[in-house]
Amino acid sequence: MTVAQLEHTNVTVSDPKTTAAWLQAVFGWHVRWEGPGMQTGYTVHVGTDDSYVALFSYGDAQPKQEDNYRTIGGLNHIAIFTDDIDGVEKRVKKEGFTPINHAAYSPGRRFYFHDRDGIEWEVASHQP
Repeated sequence: MTVAQLEHTNVTVSDPKTTAAWLQAVFGWHVRWEGPGMQTGYTVHVGTDDSYVALFSYGDAQPKQEDNYRTIGGLNHIAIFTDDIDGVEKRVKKEGFTPINHAAYSPGRRFYFHDRDGIEWEVASHQP
C-alpha cells in the first residue's frame, strides 16, 4: 500500500495576510498562493513546497467560544517539526507569542504557543 501524506490543513483566521506574515517569519515558510476564497472570503496558502496551511477568512469571523479539546471535531493544535527548536522559540517570542508547556519527549523536546487568534501551535524537535 502507498502511504498517504498530509498536504494541507485549512483554518479560519482573523486576517490571512497577517497570519501568513508571522508564519513566514517564525518557520521560514513562503506564500504558495493567495486570492479570493469561498464566496466573499480570502485565502492565503503558506508553507513549504510539500505542504501548507490554508488561512481563510470571510473578514467577519467570530472568536471561538468552546474548548477545542472538549469539542468533537475541534482543532486541538497544529504541530510543526524543526531541527532548530531554540531558533524557532526565539522567533516565536520576537513575534510576541509566549511559549508554554515545554517538555522533553522521546526522542526530543517540544513547546506550545497560542497565536493572536487563539490557535494552539506545537513546535517539536529531535534535539535533546
